[in-house]
Amino acid sequence: MSLVYLWKHLQSFIVFLGQWWRWHWKPLLFLFGTYVPLAIFAILALQIWQLEGGLAWDIAIMQAIHAAAQPTLDQIVPIVTKFGTQWGVIPVSLAISVGFLYGRRWRFLLYWLLTVAGCRLINWGAKLWLHRARPNLWEHPPVPEFSFPSGHAMLSMGFVMALIVLTWNTRWRGWVAGLGSLFVVTIGWTRLYLGVHYPSDIVAGWMLSIAWVTGVSLVVNPLASAPQTPSHQQIKEEKLVD
Repeated sequence: MSLVYLWKHLQSFIVFLGQWWRWHWKPLLFLFGTYVPLAIFAILALQIWQLEGGLAWDIAIMQAIHAAAQPTLDQIVPIVTKFGTQWGVIPVSLAISVGFLYGRRWRFLLYWLLTVAGCRLINWGAKLWLHRARPNLWEHPPVPEFSFPSGHAMLSMGFVMALIVLTWNTRWRGWVAGLGSLFVVTIGWTRLYLGVHYPSDIVAGWMLSIAWVTGVSLVVNPLASAPQTPSHQQIKEEKLVD
């Protein structure tokens, strides 16, 4: 079998994969974007429900992070972590909502409200359901609410994932994905550095947000073209034609 013959068959297979993806992307997106993250969350939730406290890898990761603590970071991290909620995600989300409202981007606005607000409500319900206590490996400022899953992790991930979806057909999606990933990881790391969350809290928050944002995108389909509402001028022209 010649290399040219093999290469032609490989090209045909690539074309087949492209066509197959166009016809089956929705069930695949549901599988890898919703079902798999939910399964990971469920596994973590079950382990925490049975064992309580921190898991073995939770403690090891937190101790490694705490071993690298420095006075400078002790001052910076409490400030940076607030950008995951009240200083960053929440005000920017409100500004984006107003922008969509002003621009009459109804589908974008619906998707944005469902994803970001939904992440907050789901996080609140999950914490009440599992009521996992905060870590107490070292002293940290008192934090209200329970620990699992992390609200900062959920909000930051939901915020970035929703932005990626809305910018998917634009040239900005690479920048949003890259900078957004850095932002999400940084916020998660600050929660571990402060000692107010276990790593499993962070991972669970990420997984729950990914599943929610992906699921909502399949239902709302924010990138679909909305039907155009006829303007008053178009209505007048149609009447004149009639």
